[in-house]
Amino acid sequence: MSNRSFYRITPDVLLRAYAAGIFPMAESAEATELRWFDPPIRAIIPVDEQFHVPRSLRRTIRKHPYTITFDTAFDKVIRACAAPQRERETTWINRTIIDLYTGLYRRGHAHAIEAWDNGELVGGLYGVSLGAAFFGESMFSLKTDASKIALVYLVALMRHCNFTLLDTQFQTEHLAQFGTHEVTRVNYHHMLAGAVDKRVRFVRPEAAEWDRLALQVAGAT
Repeated sequence: MSNRSFYRITPDVLLRAYAAGIFPMAESAEATELRWFDPPIRAIIPVDEQFHVPRSLRRTIRKHPYTITFDTAFDKVIRACAAPQRERETTWINRTIIDLYTGLYRRGHAHAIEAWDNGELVGGLYGVSLGAAFFGESMFSLKTDASKIALVYLVALMRHCNFTLLDTQFQTEHLAQFGTHEVTRVNYHHMLAGAVDKRVRFVRPEAAEWDRLALQVAGAT
């Protein structure tokens, strides 16, 4: 896909693509082209009791090391995800991706979970919501376990709001510890069709209640 075709991609086009099981990526942050993907194998994080939190992370969550918020700094999160980090010199998030997903955020279809330490953004994640599905796009961490804790809070929020599908696109060693498993394209499309037809939306509970739900999801109560 050439850079010229970017101008024909709109937030509505993106939502239709996600509903069909397709998502875009750039080869690097400097790339001017996007490519569409519909992998034969898809990675899914369970949002039910099969979601697994490692014991060491449970202990950390009990200590409440970070303040977790929802949709308060989407622009900062996506730009942090696009920036080079110690474990990755480049990312697939280019200027086009930032503009498009910021457009989805303004329409209420892209969201961010933020982790703060004394007012400093130290981790988080962002993704796309459609029906009862959430498509995790990227995460970043500047302090220990910040992105992992953001993921636990995301699952707690999804359960609270009756979301049923958490798509992580590809399996990674980082995500496997949470019970991520792979499904075939056919099975994924079946799960997706059931999720996008549901009418749910994110409504963040009060901070204390969200903390309690996260502890419950982590098995740290």
